[in-house]
Amino acid sequence: MEVLAVRPVKQDEQTYKRWFDYADTDNDGRLTGPDVVKLFALSQLPRGHLKQVWAVADSKRQGFLGFKEFVAAMQMISLAQASGKDVSADMLSTYAETISPPKMDGLEELLMNGHMSSSQESTCNGNVNGHANGLANGHAHENGNGTTPQLQLQTSKWFSQKSTRKIIPAASVTSIVDGLKKLYLEKLKPLEIAYRFHDFALPMLTESDFDAKPSVMLLGQYSTGKTTFIKHLLGSSYPGAHVGPEPTTDRFVVVMEGADERSIPGNTIAVQGNMPFTGLTKFGGAFLSKFECSQMPHPLLEHLTFVDTPGVLSGEKQRTQRSYEFTGVTEWFAAKCDMILLLFDPHKLDISDEFKRVIMSLHGQDDKIRVVLNKADQVGTQQLMRVYGALMWSLGKVLKTPEVMRVYIGSFNDKPINENQVGPIGKVLFEQEQNDLLDDLKDIPRKACDRKINEFVKRARAAKIHACIMGHLKKEMPTMMGKAKAQQRLIDTLEDEFAKVQRELNLPAGDFPNVEHYQEVLSECNIDKFEKLKPKMLQTLDDMLSVDIPDLIKKFRNPYD
Repeated sequence: MEVLAVRPVKQDEQTYKRWFDYADTDNDGRLTGPDVVKLFALSQLPRGHLKQVWAVADSKRQGFLGFKEFVAAMQMISLAQASGKDVSADMLSTYAETISPPKMDGLEELLMNGHMSSSQESTCNGNVNGHANGLANGHAHENGNGTTPQLQLQTSKWFSQKSTRKIIPAASVTSIVDGLKKLYLEKLKPLEIAYRFHDFALPMLTESDFDAKPSVMLLGQYSTGKTTFIKHLLGSSYPGAHVGPEPTTDRFVVVMEGADERSIPGNTIAVQGNMPFTGLTKFGGAFLSKFECSQMPHPLLEHLTFVDTPGVLSGEKQRTQRSYEFTGVTEWFAAKCDMILLLFDPHKLDISDEFKRVIMSLHGQDDKIRVVLNKADQVGTQQLMRVYGALMWSLGKVLKTPEVMRVYIGSFNDKPINENQVGPIGKVLFEQEQNDLLDDLKDIPRKACDRKINEFVKRARAAKIHACIMGHLKKEMPTMMGKAKAQQRLIDTLEDEFAKVQRELNLPAGDFPNVEHYQEVLSECNIDKFEKLKPKMLQTLDDMLSVDIPDLIKKFRNPYD
């Protein structure tokens, strides 16, 4: 999932700690590009080698190195000095027993001559064990974005301030995620509040939304193997997991990393500010009673979170039996997940009414969707070809996209593949498909930061479209008499109003929201109370998209580019 430093011996660990604290001039537990360039130069390696070292160490492309990544970088520098060749992540495990600290010309003299601040010296002398434990546990002192408790405390103050107009010092931004937090609070959130974006589209972001680990949601009809799929990846069961031919998973279960194995009820987890689930409270107690968080220590869960969902049953009756808005909940999770797996099995290819609504609610998240034809070893090769064709035909009617959806075929459980059904060629095919899917999953943590940028830009564009729509509707309202009739007329002809906004402001037609949804929400609102369109606020948003975000990416890119 990421580059893992080989655990150095105690003496080497103390050496790395002294070097890290020397380079960490602001004592924030992170080394950005400018911090490491001078230090890495002491290795006397060519610039191309150092570029590769940074690229491998900062595999998540967050724009900084924590202590664990710094140790990995130092070990790769040592290997490059010994071999004279470019380094790779695989070399760390290959030469695990022989890696010693690299030769850093003049570094010890700099340390001895007092080029560390007093605060750095005290940190170095007093907290070696803290960093050692952090390296041993991998994540003991950091969250999913490598944020230390000190930085977490600092950035949490940004979100707790009451003022809607926040000015955050640029020096406080030491990663791409920090930069996105700053841009959201200073430039995007004021527009969202002014035009009530959270009432129509997405809830306002919290700090935990930015810091959350990447996640994968599994959707499918009952008994398609969703829970078994998660257990297969983990290599073990998890608290609250139930498997059976009947609808055994009757609730949404978030499987995430924790210090010990336990299940946390939905009402409890939804009020914890450090968890990215506070937005689920809007679905009410009926849903929260069907929601739980399953925590357990596991190496995979250090990098990924899984969302197991209730099986979708057939028929219109299923929707009326639920005590909460099932489609709305899946839509909420889909907006926050990095990947959505739609599971089918060869005997359940029909897409029911509710499943169709669920899939259609994923509109706008098409790049996240992967289709898994599970339990494929239950049918023969010829029948599997027909099943695959029928599945693609069914999906084509629902997804309504000209692109062919990626479908993984296999049997994702702990049982050996049934060669009597699929034969030796089918066995090889299933193994290749499983490896492809695992590679896709492994890429998620590495692409998590890029995904956060992508989702942030999508959100900003959606907020801009929303502001333009509401500003236009406000402008069309009369100043004195007949406001109720005017509002009803605007709601009834909302599709035409969308077209006017699109033409007048030259906005992409594909970025406009669902007309029926807006009509439903507007019927409960008073359009006259909305803000007029503020060109200055829109210009600020345009500048953020065209200038601030590219500058942020450039600031925290590989310093050797």
